[in-house]
Amino acid sequence: MKQLKTIVLTIMTTVFLGVTNNMMAQSDTGTAMNLDTKQSAIVSIASLTANGDLEKLETALVDGLEAGLTINEIKEVMVHLYAYCGFPRSLRGLRTFIKVLDERKAKGIEDNMGAEASPIEDSQSKYNRGKANLEALVKTELDGPPADYAQFVPIIEVFLKEHLFADIFDRDILDYQQRELVTVSVLATIGDVEPMLRSHMNICLIQGITPAQLEELVDVVGKNVDQAKIESAKEVLNELLESKK
Repeated sequence: MKQLKTIVLTIMTTVFLGVTNNMMAQSDTGTAMNLDTKQSAIVSIASLTANGDLEKLETALVDGLEAGLTINEIKEVMVHLYAYCGFPRSLRGLRTFIKVLDERKAKGIEDNMGAEASPIEDSQSKYNRGKANLEALVKTELDGPPADYAQFVPIIEVFLKEHLFADIFDRDILDYQQRELVTVSVLATIGDVEPMLRSHMNICLIQGITPAQLEELVDVVGKNVDQAKIESAKEVLNELLESKK
């Protein structure tokens, strides 16, 4: 009888451990599919800055700092997004950030400044550096004919390569994933730029952002924009994911 009880107890323990391990594995998988707290903060900060909602931005900036983003990382979010929604939104965002930092400093809170951008040691021309960065971003060589807009206005292609993809993307304060999260958040917020939104959502996938993380990004942005814009963003994402099947 004692031996039977021991066998039953062993079986129950094995089953319990198996179920527990399975639940933990599922939990780990679910966590990996979600944006982490820093990524989510980047999305909120980018969206609210692009939307000009400075009151909510103050809260998002505090949340970002508390999530572990450095001052320089948040400043770089503001620098990056001006390329997609303009200097006025970026500058207002930066002034809001100054206000938040001053208030926290007055309370005795010292936030982490973080690393500065590394010096550029590449001897290539800015245009070639930008082209190389873009190729690394999309993970393919870009040796085909110029896009229609580049043929129509060649200087815009120069500005894109030399300024956006060289001057900005060469700054290593944010990585490619983080920069694309900023870009997609801004594009979804301003709306009516579906081709560019699809393109940058695709770059997110190329850079290792998961479909579930993109879906969560759209949900986070959806708290800050009107329903029509968010429905459009969801449609773009769904069509993109369908094309990958």
